[in-house]
Amino acid sequence: MKKKLTHVASYIPLLLLLLVGIVLTGRFLLMERVDTRNAITIYSGRSEDLIQPLIDRFTEETGIRVYIRYGQTAEMAATILEEGRNSPADIFFAQDAGALGALSRAGRLAPLPEDLLEEVEPRFRSPKHHWIGVSGRARVAAYNPHRISPEQLPEDLSGFCAPEWQGRVGWAPANGSFQAFVTALRVTQGEEATRTWLACMQANGTRAYAKNTPIIAAVEAGEIDVGLVNHYYIHAMQQGRQTTMHVRNHYFASDVLVNVAGASIIDTSGNKDLAEQFVRYLLAADAQRYFTDHTYEYPLAAHAETNPALPPLRTLQTPDMDLSELDDLEGTLRLLQDLGIL
Repeated sequence: MKKKLTHVASYIPLLLLLLVGIVLTGRFLLMERVDTRNAITIYSGRSEDLIQPLIDRFTEETGIRVYIRYGQTAEMAATILEEGRNSPADIFFAQDAGALGALSRAGRLAPLPEDLLEEVEPRFRSPKHHWIGVSGRARVAAYNPHRISPEQLPEDLSGFCAPEWQGRVGWAPANGSFQAFVTALRVTQGEEATRTWLACMQANGTRAYAKNTPIIAAVEAGEIDVGLVNHYYIHAMQQGRQTTMHVRNHYFASDVLVNVAGASIIDTSGNKDLAEQFVRYLLAADAQRYFTDHTYEYPLAAHAETNPALPPLRTLQTPDMDLSELDDLEGTLRLLQDLGIL
């Protein structure tokens, strides 16, 4: 009997260790559950170098932890659709409205509160209350005033098909902003009119570049006279330069596409209140100043002031369209491929 008790006693230290381990594990699991309740997961189509400073400020201000996954906007939208009801995403922060429109059409976005939506003009938010724009980018014709005057620029895009612009214009067909712009043309002008314009620009020797930055550099160097780009590139490229760039932006009198970077709450989010706090933060003064001063984008909150280097947003005549309709990227890619532009 004594031998059996001694045998059992030899296991007591091990049993105590196991018991302590179970208690500690339970504590850690409880802590993790508490921390998770005070955290959100963001799928971001905006780049880390641009967005992470805002994420850090949000966490410092609110104490809400943020798990974030970066990638291309279309990739992030496709991932959310593929993950379905099991997606861990609380927020989709998109580079353009088309991807937001795709998730809205698929029924994957939760409605936003009315008072939050009223922070932004109707033209820059979802009519279904599913997403809201937080910053905007205008499509412009960047030109070198040392080579041409603003008066020589055509009144609209079709003017660049004229023979005098042969080989003098640049675009970036593989760039997402250009593709969103072509999608907007398809929505507002129709498929055939868009095809005709693209074909005539191609026949007129429009030069293709990998992205917008080389286009601005080419305009500055006199390699081309005009580049079809987003408005903020010349301002971003000017930062840190010792000499002043010559390139200027030309805003057309009408049909200026202002695409938005926007935020939405995923319908399966278990942290909708915290997610809403993040969306509100993006429209608050601190974040809107960040977009104004650091990225030269248009802040979209009604209270925010536009960078003085840009024309006021109210002066830009945008197309009469729901930006959610920019969701047919596949149709645009097919068109560009059919024409041999991509």
